[in-house]
Amino acid sequence: MKILFISSELTPFAKSGGLGDAVSSLATALSKLGHDVRILLPRYYFISKTTLRRINGLLEIDSARERHPAFVYTTTIPNSQVKTYFLDCEQLYGRNGIYGYTSTQEFPDNPERFSVLCKAAFSACRSLGWIPDIMHANDWPTASVPVYLNTTEKNTEFSNTAGVLTIHNLGYQGIYGRDHFAELGLGWEYFHGAGFEYYGNINFLKSGIVSAECITTVSPTYAREIQTPNGGFGLDGLLRQRSRDLVGILNGIDTDVWDTETDPYLPAHYSSKDMSGKAACKVALQKELGLPIDPNVPLIGMVTRLVEQKGISEVFGRTYGCMRKILDTIHVQVAVLGSGDAWAEEAIMNYSTQYPQFKGVIGYNERLAHLIEGGSDFFLMPSRYEPCGLNQMYSLIYGTLPIVHRTGGLADTVVNYNQDLGEGSGFMFDDLTPQAIYDTVGWALWAWYNRPQHIHSMRSRAMRQDFSWARSAEEYVRLYQHAVSLRKAR
Repeated sequence: MKILFISSELTPFAKSGGLGDAVSSLATALSKLGHDVRILLPRYYFISKTTLRRINGLLEIDSARERHPAFVYTTTIPNSQVKTYFLDCEQLYGRNGIYGYTSTQEFPDNPERFSVLCKAAFSACRSLGWIPDIMHANDWPTASVPVYLNTTEKNTEFSNTAGVLTIHNLGYQGIYGRDHFAELGLGWEYFHGAGFEYYGNINFLKSGIVSAECITTVSPTYAREIQTPNGGFGLDGLLRQRSRDLVGILNGIDTDVWDTETDPYLPAHYSSKDMSGKAACKVALQKELGLPIDPNVPLIGMVTRLVEQKGISEVFGRTYGCMRKILDTIHVQVAVLGSGDAWAEEAIMNYSTQYPQFKGVIGYNERLAHLIEGGSDFFLMPSRYEPCGLNQMYSLIYGTLPIVHRTGGLADTVVNYNQDLGEGSGFMFDDLTPQAIYDTVGWALWAWYNRPQHIHSMRSRAMRQDFSWARSAEEYVRLYQHAVSLRKAR
């Protein structure tokens, strides 16, 4: 099949979250299966042209106010055959940011920036003489692609091209005032007809859900959760209407990067058959962070964005977070790596000075992230909601037992501990409250001290799991085939 991904992010070129990782890894896995996979994203200011090659003449893409001149540059994703195209339009993308100046101050012309990207997907394909079977949009910035397939491109050479939309995080929908609708270049009959209207505003993600042949999410449980009032962010009714064409496919992880037997960031390697190297990783982590070196005390790791979605208030909140109670009452060590909300960063630094058994590092460090996964005994991940999650999968294959809220991809990847049989691969709680987190941490450490044989067998079982992209890619191929058949039936 010929498959074009359209995305606002792509690892390693432009990344703000898991979207870039997912698109890069899935595209690479599909390419390994023999499909012709290509990707289009903007050439942001921080992506240098020096490593890219320009491949065509001038493209001109219309928006409401003007015609934007653009060029297309290309390279491949490192260590793959996946062709990557960059839309070079200085006026729209020549800025040192993907969505905004900061994480809280977005660019005011984002509706125009990403509408032009969606239109350019068709212009670029025409200039290349390459018409895909599938155009795969990702989250709200590119959700207009299926809309254009059903409107301006309905009776063109793209008439048999199917639109697929992946919802990586329903919490971000691209909601703007209706005055931005003109920037899409569509007649006003499509304000309602294509699903843009949302309480008088426009909702980019909603229009993609209405228009795509198939919709995917990044885990089966998340696909069910977003069809409920609690998880639907106002779109649960529409998603229930599209439930026949909605499927959850679990994201994979890059097993070339995350492999305990080859990881260059680990001071010692280990496997499910010989876990002696994990003890050396724990000592190295304790040394690096200045924690007391003690192989017998359990060590809990966290690598997280310090934002509300990740359950940080319930852990670090000044008035009712559970971390202080954990440190005051349980013999344990804690290592945290993350950045985000200022109050949480301050709280972590305060814990680091007040408790010798707690060490926090603000920021992100790839090497330290790997060392925390390898050197910790448990991994705390109390996300409020988690469409898929990657760290719990890293933890499992690194023999670090997750302590997680039963939601989204966490529920799909972690099997709760059975203390009678010693089965399972982690520890789960249902209610996101400080007390529930505290109780579950206590339960995990009870098993550490009282059922060490269970901990050992759980680690070995967790490390043998397959979270590679190969299986997920095969599921996407079946979905694409179904999407094409639906398109032809239309």
